[in-house]
Amino acid sequence: MKCLRAATLTVANLDASEALYRDVLDYRTIASGPLPADLAASWGAPKSAGARHVVMQPSSGAEIYLRLVEQVPHPDFVPLRSYGWAAIEICVQDVLAANERVKGTPFEVIGPPREIEGLPAIYPMQVKGPDGEIVYLTQIRDDLPAYDLPRAQSPIDKLFILVIACSDMHASLDWFEKNIGFPTGRVMDIEYHMLANAFGTPTNELHTISTAIHGRDVFLELDQYPENATVRPRHPGMLAPGCAVGSFIHPDFDSVTGEWVSKPVIRSGAPYTGKRAGTLKAPDGTLVEIIEL
Repeated sequence: MKCLRAATLTVANLDASEALYRDVLDYRTIASGPLPADLAASWGAPKSAGARHVVMQPSSGAEIYLRLVEQVPHPDFVPLRSYGWAAIEICVQDVLAANERVKGTPFEVIGPPREIEGLPAIYPMQVKGPDGEIVYLTQIRDDLPAYDLPRAQSPIDKLFILVIACSDMHASLDWFEKNIGFPTGRVMDIEYHMLANAFGTPTNELHTISTAIHGRDVFLELDQYPENATVRPRHPGMLAPGCAVGSFIHPDFDSVTGEWVSKPVIRSGAPYTGKRAGTLKAPDGTLVEIIEL
């Protein structure tokens, strides 16, 4: 079972961002309209009610979605410097071709294609969108010994990992295992050039990262952020800037513990398809939306 279901990004200009993800990443809009008030409340963001939003799907037809919500940018938001959802990761067939595709677009390459020592199965690059959203574009070459990784079925395909910036990575790992039943996968120290550049530290400095898994499905990367990272600035009553919500399918919804932002309810349309859904606050205020299988 693949647990990842959707990522919600906040954008300043919905029309421009929708066109960008359509024209550059081949995502198509499958739903649009004002954000329902009860959905915004379930995220603890009542002032986002009525905001224009779209739900987009990759050209492969995979049922893993991007949701773009229009809201006023926060002047103090700096990508890769605060805790919470830090990035989304999308699988591609050819990362060098993806690199060529984003050139000359509003996506800024902040991490050119680079092989990672000790992880030959993946070949990633990173870009920054116009609203500071961070997108990894990753070519999958092979499975990992303990995990199955997706192969892109279109040049640019589906989300397969969401990345969390943590003030205390091990506390976050414990929270996911205790409250949602997603155990810890691999923990490793790597050179993380994009993060080093964001904090102005040497590129050969090692950064600790980890994963959360379900069986052989790996879908969460948790990064330990430096001590001078900050709490994500946000407008009162609105979603956090950048990546705001991560949504996951759960095979045993009633086993989920922790305090719901509001009582789970049945929701229609993608990404819910008539199932119950509710949102929890993980450490650092990270919004984790759980959808019944």
